[in-house]
Amino acid sequence: MDIGELIFRLALSFLALWAMTRIMGRKEISQMTFHNFVSAIAIGTIAASLAIDSMVSIRNGVIALLAWTAFTVLFGFLDIKSKGARKFLNGDALVVIKEGKIMEDALRKARLDVDSLRVMLRKKGVFTVADVSIAVFETEGTLSVMKKESKQPLTKRDLNIFKTSPGNAIGTEVILDGKINENNLTKLHLDTAWLEQKLRDSGVQQISEVFYAEVQQDGKLYIDKYDDGVVH
Repeated sequence: MDIGELIFRLALSFLALWAMTRIMGRKEISQMTFHNFVSAIAIGTIAASLAIDSMVSIRNGVIALLAWTAFTVLFGFLDIKSKGARKFLNGDALVVIKEGKIMEDALRKARLDVDSLRVMLRKKGVFTVADVSIAVFETEGTLSVMKKESKQPLTKRDLNIFKTSPGNAIGTEVILDGKINENNLTKLHLDTAWLEQKLRDSGVQQISEVFYAEVQQDGKLYIDKYDDGVVH
């Protein structure tokens, strides 16, 4: 391979990789889920082969990049449209600490050791497990932490400006993509009649109008409609 062909291949692989990344979207670089991780490695390897491996023709290299990008976009579409596919592709978020107690079974499922967990807690400004109300190990490998109320800064809640619903430590999804999450409603001791009434009170006539809805900490229903009209 002469120097001219090498430079051409390098430029082509760079431009192709940039274009493919733009097509796949920001999630590919902001959230490293299982299929994002596999996709990033594969596309990087193909682009490198296209750039410096003379055994790989330019045509085949570009076709391979396009094909792998198509697979990634397809998986991303399934991730958005199907909760079952999303669970299969990315797994579930795991509660690893609850009310100051480490959930050993969840740690084993996440293949996370206690030392790593403590490091992640310290990065969140938490230096003892006993201060944690709930900690969730997210599907992209980050840790979300809520401290116990006694360890949190003074808030409006402490001044009785608003009251929170007992047992609802975090916002709970009740509608996603126009479909009711019956399991979460049951966990909150609510039913579809309550949900439908709340929707009507907010001017929403059909469940199919709602992209996402959750019961917030204070018991109110947050609604995000498909037409980007957010209702509180």
